[in-house]
Amino acid sequence: VSKRDVTEASIVKEHEPLYGVVLAFNVKVLPDAEEEAKNIGVQIFKEKIIYHLIDNYVSWLKTQREAKLSADFEKLVKPGKIRILEGYVFRRAKPAIIGVEVLAGRIKPKYSLVRAEDGEEVGEIQQIQEKGKALPEAKQGMQVAISLDKPIVGRHIFENDVLYVRVPEAHAKTLLKDFVDRLSPDEQEALNEYVNLMRKKTPFWAA
Repeated sequence: VSKRDVTEASIVKEHEPLYGVVLAFNVKVLPDAEEEAKNIGVQIFKEKIIYHLIDNYVSWLKTQREAKLSADFEKLVKPGKIRILEGYVFRRAKPAIIGVEVLAGRIKPKYSLVRAEDGEEVGEIQQIQEKGKALPEAKQGMQVAISLDKPIVGRHIFENDVLYVRVPEAHAKTLLKDFVDRLSPDEQEALNEYVNLMRKKTPFWAA
């Protein structure tokens, strides 16, 4: 295996990352080729037995595909459903700070929320706290305090209101098409309810 082989693999890798590799069956890999592969991130598979070579490559392929799927999934806004707890309005506005229970799915800072009754956006979560400690997210069953940038409690939102995470249409479509099996049952429930809410306004939303 020469440096040129590695260079050719790197060109393939630019267009098809999973196929830009070198399969070396019972041949020597030259030192400069090995060095070049390390420098530009080209994988070299070398074995003296052909089925070991194929097994190693297929195993690597599966790992890489799974890693890409996981990364794509992590980028998506996940569904969530919360209820504003009665008697837990700590601040009415700028920001509104309220106690909520996560009924399904999850919430995170930077996630926007919409009213369950009409799908109107009420604001973005700025922070989530539990016992004074900031959290990166809150999941089903948790009761936490959240701060919201826009709404005024008593005008835009009220105690006992149910709110959903505003999942962008493209994200909802991708979740339904490619990642339903990665969502927990309560996340699937929240997503289905949210999609149905959006379809009251736009019949083929996320279809």
